[in-house]
Amino acid sequence: MKVNGFLKDVTGANRVIKARRQLIQSGSPENLYKDHIREVAEEVHPSKTHVRITKVEEVSPTARKFTFVPEDGDTLPPFYAGQYCSIDLKVKDEESGQTTVTTRPYSISSAPYQARQGEKSFFELTIRNGRPGQGFISSYLYKNAHVGDHYTVHLPFGQFHYEPLRDAKHVLALAGGSGITPFYSMAQEIAHGSLDCDLTILYGSRDRKDIILVDELSRIEAECDRVRFVNVLSDDPDYEGEKGFLSRDLIEKYSYGKPEEGQTTYFVCGPLPMYNFVSDELAALNVPAKRIRMEVFGAPRDITKASGYRIHKADKELPVNAEVAAYPENQTETTYKLTVLRGLEKTVIDALSTEPLAVSLERAGIPNNTRCRSGACGYCRSKLVEGDVFVPDSGDGRRYADKKFGYVHACSTFPLGDCTIMIPIC
Repeated sequence: MKVNGFLKDVTGANRVIKARRQLIQSGSPENLYKDHIREVAEEVHPSKTHVRITKVEEVSPTARKFTFVPEDGDTLPPFYAGQYCSIDLKVKDEESGQTTVTTRPYSISSAPYQARQGEKSFFELTIRNGRPGQGFISSYLYKNAHVGDHYTVHLPFGQFHYEPLRDAKHVLALAGGSGITPFYSMAQEIAHGSLDCDLTILYGSRDRKDIILVDELSRIEAECDRVRFVNVLSDDPDYEGEKGFLSRDLIEKYSYGKPEEGQTTYFVCGPLPMYNFVSDELAALNVPAKRIRMEVFGAPRDITKASGYRIHKADKELPVNAEVAAYPENQTETTYKLTVLRGLEKTVIDALSTEPLAVSLERAGIPNNTRCRSGACGYCRSKLVEGDVFVPDSGDGRRYADKKFGYVHACSTFPLGDCTIMIPIC
């Protein structure tokens, strides 16, 4: 260390401070800092993408395939075959005239390579017209989405995709209804040579008119020896192929080796009753848990029938599925008060006992991010400040710490009384 003398050394700090101030004053008032890694991440995985519909095709008497392309300046982020996107919607009720802002998740039915074609990039959603009393938003899109319409989407999401380090070389897809869509994406990616696995699809439908994407999947099967497409019809006695349901006999028949040996990974996507049935069949075949992949399937349509559901009756709580016969009034819909805290803002709204908290927030026009609407992704994570709620096991994707410290996913949480939640500002 060089010693300059007492005064020079003592006053040296002042000289440094003076020089620093001069540099600050001569600097630009603009923030020139750039995080290049963040910039690349935001470009590859934008929080939202603006798209428009360029084509609508009938792919069954009850389903349509919608082709979306990015708007000028936007790019489609990469995704895996089997993942889903969330689409922002404004739905107007024809009777009340009220407009509801909501989101809905849909599996991407096109292949990942089709979104990596530069100016020709696109992705597709295949949407089925909901049956009466079911799939209101799907029915709305099916009937009202047209070529030229503009939407905002968020993608990709979900863990329902093939992973070579985890999954067997053979995938047996067990599909029902619109649950065929992620497997159509996988089949196209395999046929293109971008996905290295064998795929057998067992597709359960009521009859031949219910089969979605039958021509497209049959064509892929004819052109690619790694994809096999097998229809299983339950209500078509004249059908010459496989009949009935996706039973353990059929699962065993189309597996590679014995199911318990782990040579096949089983991917399941379809309506909740099919999930429950197939889960029992796979358990009976002693399939290792690591070889079973289940897609998320939304909140239960009738929460009062969910295992373990409770509602308040006077001063006691009753398990509905055990005592509903003795107390039929427990099935009636009840309106509770939901206090919503956002920063310093406090709002009290109505919340129906039979609807998730996220739906109550949407009805009241309160912004709350939702993506999967199945309790899996955590985008609608909220703090339960006070009150009692019910979270079905089938839709409880919370971490252990969240359960311990009182956090819930609003899209899969049902009020059991008046309650208070704290939601993020969005």
